[in-house]
Order: sequence, then C-alpha cells, then structure tokens
Amino acid sequence: MTKALRVAIIGAGPAGIYAGNILAGQYPEVEIDLFDMLPAPYGLIRYGVSPDHPRIKGIVNSLHEMLNSGKIRFFGNVNFGTDLHLADIRKHYHAVIFATGAIKDAQLNIPGIDLDGSYGAADFVSWFDGHPDVPRTWPLEAEQVAVLGNGNVALDAARMLAKHADDLLVTDIPDNVYQGFKASPVTDVHIFGRRGPASIKFTPIELRELGELNDVDIVLYDEDFPDGWFDEDAEGVTNQHKVMARVMESWREEELSGASRRLHLHFWHKPVAILGEDGKVAGMKFERTQDAGAGAISDTGVFVNYPLQAVYRAIGYFGSEIPGVPFDDKYGVIRNDGGRVVDEHGKRVEGLYATGWIKRGPVGLIGHTKSDALETIENLVADVADLVDPAEPSTDAVLATFAERGVEFTTWAGWLKLNEHEIALGAAFEGVERERVKVVDRQEQVSISNK
Repeated sequence: MTKALRVAIIGAGPAGIYAGNILAGQYPEVEIDLFDMLPAPYGLIRYGVSPDHPRIKGIVNSLHEMLNSGKIRFFGNVNFGTDLHLADIRKHYHAVIFATGAIKDAQLNIPGIDLDGSYGAADFVSWFDGHPDVPRTWPLEAEQVAVLGNGNVALDAARMLAKHADDLLVTDIPDNVYQGFKASPVTDVHIFGRRGPASIKFTPIELRELGELNDVDIVLYDEDFPDGWFDEDAEGVTNQHKVMARVMESWREEELSGASRRLHLHFWHKPVAILGEDGKVAGMKFERTQDAGAGAISDTGVFVNYPLQAVYRAIGYFGSEIPGVPFDDKYGVIRNDGGRVVDEHGKRVEGLYATGWIKRGPVGLIGHTKSDALETIENLVADVADLVDPAEPSTDAVLATFAERGVEFTTWAGWLKLNEHEIALGAAFEGVERERVKVVDRQEQVSISNK
C-alpha cells in the first residue's frame, strides 16, 4: 500500500507551485499545503517582474491552473518563523519544501555605497511592482541615474527609469507608482557593466525592448566596441549572443533622434566608488577594464567619473536565512544536496527539502526552476519510506493554531476574489485599457480576500 503523505511548501512563487504540481503528479497519495508570507500567490512573478512584461507574466496562467486544480491548498499572509514554526511542520507534516527564493540585493562593498541616493534594484522593483511591505513612495528626484549590472534585472530597472509614465498605464502598476514616475525629472539613465558587450547576460527580448521605448534614444560609445569585438565563432557563442550583437550594431549605426530621454549602455567599467556631496550621491568613479582572454578581464589603471544623482545596483539577488534551517552565508542558500537539506557537516536533515533560488542561488530562468523542482521532488519521493509520520496529520489543526495565534490567513478562494477586484479596478479606469490595477496595502488585500 502506498504511504499517505503530507507535505508543506513554504513559498508560493513559481518554484513552490511547480514543486507542488510535480509532487502531486508523481505521488498521488499526497496532501500539499502551500504557505506564503504575502496574501497573494505567484511570488516573483507578481512582485519581481516588470509590469511591462506581459509575455513573462503569461506564466501566471499556467500557475493559476496548477493551484486551481485543487491538488494544492494555498494559505497566504502566513509568515514562517512567527505564524508557522518548524515545530508545527514536524507535528503536522511528513516533510517541508522551502521555496522562499532570493529577494535581497547582493552587496557591493565600495566607498559611498550607503550614500543617500544609492539603492538596491530589488527594492526598486518591489516598489514599482506594488509590494505591500515597501514604502509607497520612491525618491525619483535624479536627472542622471546609473544602473550597475549587465543582466536582465539591470535592464528592467533602467527601462522603467527611462520610460515615460503614461506608457505604463496599460500595465497593472498601482496609482502611487504611476504618480511617482510621472513626477520623475530623469533625462539620462546609464547602464554600466564590468565586461565587454560580447559578455552581456541579457536576453535578446529584453535588449530589443530598449529600442522600442517611446521618446528615448539609445546611446552607445565607440570606445566600448573595438574592432573585432564580437567573434561569432568563439567558444560558447550562441544564437542569442549573435542576435544581441546585431541589435547593438544596428543601434551604433542609428542617428540620435533628439528624444527627451537617453539610455546609455557603457561597457568595460568597474565600479570603484560612489561620490557624494552633503551625504548624497553626486557622481561615480569607475576604472576602465579590458579583455584579458579566456573570458577574464583586467584593470587598465584608467579612471573616469560621471556626474550622477542616483545609483541602482543590479548585480544579483541574495537569499535570506530561514529560522531553524541550515544556511550557507557565503552563497545565500539553504545547505542542500540535490534539494535534500544537509547540515554544515553534510549530514541530511530528515524531512527538509529546498527548491528554486533558495536551493541553487539566483541564477537561471523559469525553465531552470521546473527542472530544479523535479530533482528535489524525485529525491523526496525516494525518501518517503524513511520519513517520520507526523503526530497530528491535519490541516484543520494547523488552521486552528493560526486562529489561536491571530493569523489572518488568506486562501485560494480569497485570491480569486482579490484577482476579480483588481481586474475590475482596471476595467473602471477611464482613458486607457488596463489589465488590472494592483491593490498594494496588505490589510486591504486580506480584507478583500476574506470578505
């Protein structure tokens, strides 16, 4: 007889939902409860993807189907470590899968990083995506802005900074975000990368979108593109690299249109220091780098300064420690072996698993998240016979505990109400067709969900 299994998943982003869906498919005799600290599901898809990316957000449709199937029970507004403890998991479930992601900005230890006007891109993305736990306002006061990084998050941040607010009205941005961008005085957004243009980490679709911005000129610099800068026959070059090389070459050949805003792409620039006046960002110092062969770069000893009033670092995300769970402080991940949580000595911790960015670090796209979840689930299923039976295998008992602790949790039915409410807000907007308008306030989300 197949052993009946109860599994809790912490984190209702793509990693957690994929893990639950794969587990339900591989092990039918399972009950799955999915918990998230936010009242609404979808994690980084709702709060970490730029609102002008409808193609990427289309992933929500498949995630919706997985949760709507009834195989996974969703409980939102539940914070692991305060509302729900590891001891509760042990009491009510055979196993737990942590899929909490990586939401903090990676640190950049250079002088001036703490000046007023120096920001992490992750915090900025959370603001313009209407995350309930960040301030409602953002200080968009700079005319000249730097974004550090050569990945898609850097492009997202730069594109949103350069884009005109009215061009965002077709998206789901909250009104406070629209008003913030509407008042922005920005004229120039600079993206800086340490490596050359042949080593960018963008995807072609993200890069091409820059050239589609209304009333924004793309500016590149000849000194960043030496003769033979792109070798399409070099090892590791993909069709994506070739497409992006063609895109940048086409921009180099275009005349500037005299747009009111400019987006500059700089390469071979290593951050040295953020320069300040009166405690505020006033500029930035870089050292020029050069190709050292074999994918490496070297310093040149040549320094350049740029006048700036704000700096956004988009150099990567970093995971947050989870109470009672072995954590690797160096890499910002849960210690694990193939998704099985292990202690600092490499010994398995029974019943604990991890998937997604908190398992492997903040790398890879949605496709990687699926294969990553599959590995974790296959290992969990292989361990079923060894999992300790919980003393009280009951979701009702978990909910009773929430009631005792005063936890105002939300459910999948509640999310459907909130979803309908946001869509109705978008439909009621006059002058432009909007898919939805996000509700930002946490308590308002809970109240609408639990009506």
